[in-house]
Amino acid sequence: MPTVSFPEGFEWGCATASYQIEGAWDEDGKGESIWDRFVHTPGRVPNGDTGDVACDHYHRYKDDVALMTELGLHAYRFSISWPRCYPDGTGKLNRRGIDFYGKLVDELLEAGITPLPTLYHWDLPQALQDKGGWADRDTAKRFEEYAFNIVDRLGDRVKRWLIFNEPLGFIIAGYLAGQHAPGIRDSSMAMRATHIANLAQSMAARAVRQTGHVEALGSAYSMGGIYPATASAEDKAAAERRFRFENLWFLETIQNGRYPEAFAGGNDLNRLGVEPGDMDLLKEPLDFIGINLYGRTTVANDPQDPNLRAREVRLPDAERTGMDTHIWPEAIHDVIVRIWNDYGLPIYITENGTSFPDTVADDGTVDDPKRLDYLQRYLAQVAKAIDAGADVRGYYLWTLMDNFEWAHGFSQRFGITHVDFETQKRTIKQSGRWYRDVITENGFAY
Repeated sequence: MPTVSFPEGFEWGCATASYQIEGAWDEDGKGESIWDRFVHTPGRVPNGDTGDVACDHYHRYKDDVALMTELGLHAYRFSISWPRCYPDGTGKLNRRGIDFYGKLVDELLEAGITPLPTLYHWDLPQALQDKGGWADRDTAKRFEEYAFNIVDRLGDRVKRWLIFNEPLGFIIAGYLAGQHAPGIRDSSMAMRATHIANLAQSMAARAVRQTGHVEALGSAYSMGGIYPATASAEDKAAAERRFRFENLWFLETIQNGRYPEAFAGGNDLNRLGVEPGDMDLLKEPLDFIGINLYGRTTVANDPQDPNLRAREVRLPDAERTGMDTHIWPEAIHDVIVRIWNDYGLPIYITENGTSFPDTVADDGTVDDPKRLDYLQRYLAQVAKAIDAGADVRGYYLWTLMDNFEWAHGFSQRFGITHVDFETQKRTIKQSGRWYRDVITENGFAY
């Protein structure tokens, strides 16, 4: 009998993203995305890696659904490529693009796997970026139209949807740090873009509900355990400011129609580009909350920081993943409990997993004990949060298979299935076999 168990009906799945697995970057009428442009710019991604082919899921989706069946998945979280369906971001629908997702949904349903689509997982049409991207208010209107049309066409078979994946991530990494597409470094533009993305999230939520197809609607938010470096009041306040900005900036807005108090000097609505009537548009409460969580951040007060007055402290001897994330399983428990206590909505863990180097043995097997250990420890903390009263309804492991890891190219492997990117051969790893048993038993010995 498992010593870590989950409620009856708990939903077990895996998550992926369109650009990271689909390939077929310019086939069947698909338009250029900001990631297509980014990776084809020399020097952006190590080794010149691109997602042009990635896992070739566009052509191999039937085999990949069979893989999901072999793993025993109840559900599959994937994303829809906006430029595959609307090459210019607006205007005429590309039928071959939307048909691909219709066929994928049908294949999943035939296999008894519940589809959970994400409407936007970072691949903005380049045509909209050329007009300003997420820093242009018109993008919010274009996203509202796109979201309505996609849900209207697939909603006869799909009843649960995610609007965004990690909105803070695609704005901060894309418009502030310049590490991700579109590769811009402009703090003023980034702050305006957070507000426009917030408007887009709420506008899209209202629009897709008007289709009459949606039974449950959420977004997947990047969250982390944020802890003070010391017990001082200053460090605790700095950690709280960081928590509000990183974890709540796009959640508090749609739930309660206001920005969380994250900035030490108060929120500057002019800096955000808030116009009359905007704040009234933000509130459109979700039906559930998606949490993407990987690790921990330690924060100290920093009077020199003009914004959050907080700086990250790198702890010595901290256990870290291949992506240099601080492994701290208690973080997923702590964040779940706080979000549950503060918002009282059902929660799905929409991403959790880790990257470590994997080696294919001579007999063709792939053992990954570090990933397995990580998953055991984090899932035990999810169960602990449920035991504490949090309504956590499902867990979507990141990720189904090794893929194109954004600005890291193919150097990082998060999958529970190994992919040979030259042959496209899939091999279930030790962690994948273990996860299959967890799903079967609805728990595990630990």
